[in-house]
Amino acid sequence: MFEMPRTPENLPKHELIGLHVEVEKHSDENIVGLEGTVVDETRNMLVIDGNKVSKKDGTFIFDLEDERVRIKGEIINKRPEDRVKMRLPGKYETL
Repeated sequence: MFEMPRTPENLPKHELIGLHVEVEKHSDENIVGLEGTVVDETRNMLVIDGNKVSKKDGTFIFDLEDERVRIKGEIINKRPEDRVKMRLPGKYETL
């Protein structure tokens, strides 16, 4: 089965499990700086190496093969299967 490669342009619509992520900003300051691998995802949460992190309250930096991508949590605060329907212009920032 063909899988679309992850790019900065399509990352908000893509599967996040397996990606390395860093919490850049969050309403819970204890979570800022947390980094690791996304091991699970729900509508409202990312599970980063066993730590549940609210999506809507943070800004996240995801590592792709050769780029880092900043995404506001409010953009990805949807069920993964619902994100594929999103329109994407301006939903990410490459670093």
